[in-house]
Amino acid sequence: MDALKQRIFTNWSFSRFLRLGMGLWMLAWSLQSRDWSAGFLSGLLLFMAVSNTGCCGARGCAVPRNNKSISNDTKGDN
Repeated sequence: MDALKQRIFTNWSFSRFLRLGMGLWMLAWSLQSRDWSAGFLSGLLLFMAVSNTGCCGARGCAVPRNNKSISNDTKGDN
């Protein structure tokens, strides 16, 4: 429970505030226009802002590189 509180209340960056603002704006707009698809997207943006998830930033979705090199002895060549 403490980890969840820490994740929600810490590390607020510009992109996180931007997602929160866009999500709230889109939620108000979707309720006014009764557009449920925009409401779904606003819920997604709000979830990403609150939980601090998403692929925003440099190497946000990058796979860690394996720095081990395979030598000729360990390839399994017989």
